Amino acid sequence: MSRRVVVGAAVLREGRLLACRRTTPAAAAGRWELPGGKVEDGETRDAALVREVAEELGVDVSVTGWLEGSAPIADTHELRVATCTVAVWTPYPVEHDRLRWLGAADLDEVDWLEPDRPFLGELKGLLP
Repeated sequence: MSRRVVVGAAVLREGRLLACRRTTPAAAAGRWELPGGKVEDGETRDAALVREVAEELGVDVSVTGWLEGSAPIADTHELRVATCTVAVWTPYPVEHDRLRWLGAADLDEVDWLEPDRPFLGELKGLLP
């Protein structure tokens, strides 16, 4: 059985990475993640990422590349992460209660959800 793809956006701006704090479900509330969501049938990963970030934060991102590998989410999904930029930043968090811009030295300060953790090393290398 193949896993359904979930895309995560590593939004990079001025040498920092955007982290979003979850409010639901209860098991994830208060923990941090990269924004994103499921790829719909017939949708590309890039299109899904742009759509999901627009829904979650009200901003349009541009996908600049995909990180290596994937991370399992339970037995049914796998996370793939892309680096992104945003031209105009006027966020309106819909599914999150807090946003933080983190530098390379700050990435370990927040409690990341498990699927995001394998990508932090590569992301740290992209930050000054």
